[in-house]
Amino acid sequence: MATKKKSRAKQKPVSFKVGQHVIYPAHGVGEVIGIEQEVIAGFDIEVYVVKFEQDKMTLRVPTTKAGNSGMRALSNDLILKDSFTTLKGRARVKRTMWSRRAQEYEAKINSGDLILVSEVVRDLHRTEAQPEQSYSERQLYERALDRMVREVAAIRKISRDAAMDDILDTLTKARSRQEAKAAKQAEDNDNGENEAAA
Repeated sequence: MATKKKSRAKQKPVSFKVGQHVIYPAHGVGEVIGIEQEVIAGFDIEVYVVKFEQDKMTLRVPTTKAGNSGMRALSNDLILKDSFTTLKGRARVKRTMWSRRAQEYEAKINSGDLILVSEVVRDLHRTEAQPEQSYSERQLYERALDRMVREVAAIRKISRDAAMDDILDTLTKARSRQEAKAAKQAEDNDNGENEAAA
């Protein structure tokens, strides 16, 4: 009888260069400003020094743990395109309690995944015609939007304001199209009922 050898999936080591922009799940876009040797608990450890300009913070991530920490390179153009396609979709708001939805949104934001972050932006975005957001909804929306804006700006090498304009413009156009479609559908239904009544 052949015994199956347990194969443990080994995480492929990721490597980053000085000057490269990276995404760290809990903090968003950072820049690798150095690779240094440090002695931690008597061990000589190589670390990436990652600077988060917006948070005025520097993080030291052991190079061997970078992959496990979720640190990654910026998204590629295909993922960027998919994230904008996600923004154009219809908002999906579950009918569960807000506390549960808030936890789900929080997990998506902290995943560091651009597509998941854009889902939060899409689902929590409000137009002028829609009811006001609660304070906690607004906070989650702004965090997700900020994360998305920073990554889009870094990928496209544009300013934060230009990235913000692109995202809000995409959301506004998508919502306008959806509202126009819904209005036309309602009108067609009314006409159909009137004809049936005549």
